[in-house]
Amino acid sequence: MREVAPDLRGATPALLPLRARGLTLEIGGKRLVDGIDLDLGGDGITVVLGPNGAGKSLLLRMLHGLIQPTAGEIHWGGHPLTTDVRRRQALVFQKPVLLRRSVAANLDFVLRGRDGSARRRALLDHVGLGGHAAQPARQLSGGEQQRLALARALATEPQVLFLDEPTASLDPASVLKIEEIVRGAAAHGARIILVSHDLGQARRLADEVVFLANGRLVEHGPAARFFDNPASGAARDYLAGRLVV
Repeated sequence: MREVAPDLRGATPALLPLRARGLTLEIGGKRLVDGIDLDLGGDGITVVLGPNGAGKSLLLRMLHGLIQPTAGEIHWGGHPLTTDVRRRQALVFQKPVLLRRSVAANLDFVLRGRDGSARRRALLDHVGLGGHAAQPARQLSGGEQQRLALARALATEPQVLFLDEPTASLDPASVLKIEEIVRGAAAHGARIILVSHDLGQARRLADEVVFLANGRLVEHGPAARFFDNPASGAARDYLAGRLVV
């Protein structure tokens, strides 16, 4: 795949480090996220792991500003989570939301004339959709739709790219193609924060792991340490397949 992402290392003003303190989310009297403190900095890929209902996707949405926490604060690069900060981030959902237009038109909507058709062609080639520009986006396969969603996210040149289970229910070939795109974005300086339920994917991609259980941050550290020597019983049970709900 062609590399089309600009190198974002050194881009200013920088969004990293992330500093979140006391993040709490209560809905209907139930505490779903419970007092999370989290610091992220530097380059690389952070994979957020945990059993179903641990609060992984909710944490991602709070960090991106889609959900307002009940309590706590979030600072990106020393600044609060403002609209300007969000413009320098992108989020790709598990099920991509595509416009009822062609593949090319979905990208043009994001590019809004920036770099014109050359940039669009380069992005589509980069994600392996160069021959699908005129095809209705919603007629693509699931893996192709997710690659188009990634192309749209990369078109905004995000400093931080959030991915919420981007390969769930996809075939192995599609998973590997998407992982290649994610690695490329990270290599060009985008900070990746990825929620996954796939331990194999986490082992392949993660530089560090954030492990949640019951809405709480249980472990946060280098991926090798987490997989080889988890510090908590909850993490050990999760890796052994004993903690799933």
